[in-house]
Amino acid sequence: MDTYRISTDDTLRETVQHGDHSYPFAYYPENIWQFDFHRIDWHWHHELELLYVADGTALCLVGTDQFELHQGCGLLVNSGILHRFEASGSTFIPNIVFSPALIAPEKSLIYEKYVSPVIDASVAYQIFDPHTPWQKQVLQILLQILALQETAAPDELQTLQHLLALWKLLYEHLDRTSGSPGLHRLDHSQARLQTMMQYIHDHYTEEITLEMIASSASISKSGALHLFQSGIHISPVAYLIQYRLSQAAEQLCKTQKPVASIAEETGFTSSGYFCRKFRQYYHMSPNAYRRKKA
Repeated sequence: MDTYRISTDDTLRETVQHGDHSYPFAYYPENIWQFDFHRIDWHWHHELELLYVADGTALCLVGTDQFELHQGCGLLVNSGILHRFEASGSTFIPNIVFSPALIAPEKSLIYEKYVSPVIDASVAYQIFDPHTPWQKQVLQILLQILALQETAAPDELQTLQHLLALWKLLYEHLDRTSGSPGLHRLDHSQARLQTMMQYIHDHYTEEITLEMIASSASISKSGALHLFQSGIHISPVAYLIQYRLSQAAEQLCKTQKPVASIAEETGFTSSGYFCRKFRQYYHMSPNAYRRKKA
């Protein structure tokens, strides 16, 4: 089975373009299990995301919250919100990512009156449960949109009609006044977290301490631990190890370098320690991973 990984820039913004300027809409029939580490890793985008759990259970980390999303449920991730999805088994989550400008042009009356209040609200996400009547309606419309994308020639006009109907339900029912306390898109705390994550990306081949990671954002070690745990639910050191492993996995696929060389180049102190950590995360040895990807 092929595995995939998400591509982000220095701020963790996803670099993939979702659709184009003429039609800023994209459909992704994704299975979380097929991604590296069985997760669609931390990222954000200006576009909104709507997903449906068609099979399995997704562990969702959105903003500072963590929750499970079961089969038959859906999710809206608002614009500019850091999020990640994990799975412990095959989990199919067809999703759409679209610009709010698809609903209406920016600065238009429709945008200012009906779109901006939703995307500028303090609501980071909205779960859709089929047991709640209005949310069941949203799910029914979302399923129609997803089904359209599976046809040989998706009907853009019909897709937009469904999306407008879905948006109307969101606008009428979304509680735009009760977001998570203190949650603001790309706020100061999130910026500091991203600064530390980028420091790890830039220096993972070197010996890095917690103090060095914290200093990159001009905060204390305890502050760094708090930001990592509250922001992405993992310690700075664990994130460093995972990032090193992902870079090593890429080298295993793209080069014929010896495992010991890759371990050293990705910041591990010994090949034995590297192999133990690699097996812990990928459930196979580095050599087995290389053979699988050949």
